[in-house]
Amino acid sequence: MTDIKITLRAARVNSGFTIKEVAEKTDKCFDTISKYEDDSTSIPQDLLVQLLQIYKIPFPYIFFGKESEFHGFEKAIRRKRTS
Repeated sequence: MTDIKITLRAARVNSGFTIKEVAEKTDKCFDTISKYEDDSTSIPQDLLVQLLQIYKIPFPYIFFGKESEFHGFEKAIRRKRTS
């Protein structure tokens, strides 16, 4: 497993897709994609597999949980490195 993780939103943006494009590719509504970008804790496995294929990113690189928790964790690491 890797220590480097990114959120589903970051994976989408890094892959060059808009939420609308991903919604069309997955046959899901815009709000569904947005919801799981905010909190991927309970994302359905079939949708996750689709997203990983679209974004071309391996499973171990994805952070699962609330995006706000990821960013809080990220800030704590930065503070620790600069201390």
